[in-house]
Amino acid sequence: MARAGRGVRGGQGLARVAVVVRAGAAPLWWFGVFAAGVGVLPPGITGRRIGVLAGAALFIVGAAVVALTRRKRYTALVNGAARAGKHDVLQDRAVTVRNWRRGHRWWLLLAFAVALGSAFAVPAAGGMLLAGTGTGLRLKAAWLGRREKAGEQLLWLRVDWLDQRGGRPAGKDVKAYRGTGIAAGDAAPGGARRRTAALV
Repeated sequence: MARAGRGVRGGQGLARVAVVVRAGAAPLWWFGVFAAGVGVLPPGITGRRIGVLAGAALFIVGAAVVALTRRKRYTALVNGAARAGKHDVLQDRAVTVRNWRRGHRWWLLLAFAVALGSAFAVPAAGGMLLAGTGTGLRLKAAWLGRREKAGEQLLWLRVDWLDQRGGRPAGKDVKAYRGTGIAAGDAAPGGARRRTAALV
């Protein structure tokens, strides 16, 4: 199976599903933490105490909603995953993360700006919600990692499908996942960085 950057005729470029899911987790978390830290300074309309309490509730709700959304769709795609072909090109983790963040950078900055602006009404709440969505993405990636370990295969999707409709790894344009051995690529189950990459 070819690595990214070594295209072979007849193969497809594949990106790890869990890596795509995790790609937004870190920026959303850190933007949220920063926005909440700055957002707690103004008293706002509600006052700091109410703002922080509301933010804590929003953090939990946001994390739960993001972590649980579209699980049936993911499960169907996981169960129907076909074996990747030997000429398919496995995209490196860093490339997948960079492409996703580059394609969503304006949405991330807009979400950060909205979280900061909301502090003048409800201190810290917007930032805590943003951090909760980042946590939810990490939880979803961890859930996918458990599915990968249980099925003893890593899950991939075609890069050209990912480029459509905002890069959603379980969107309508994604027809099926593909599977490889558990040691393929440079990302561990769940999308975290693998310390020692191996090919199968």
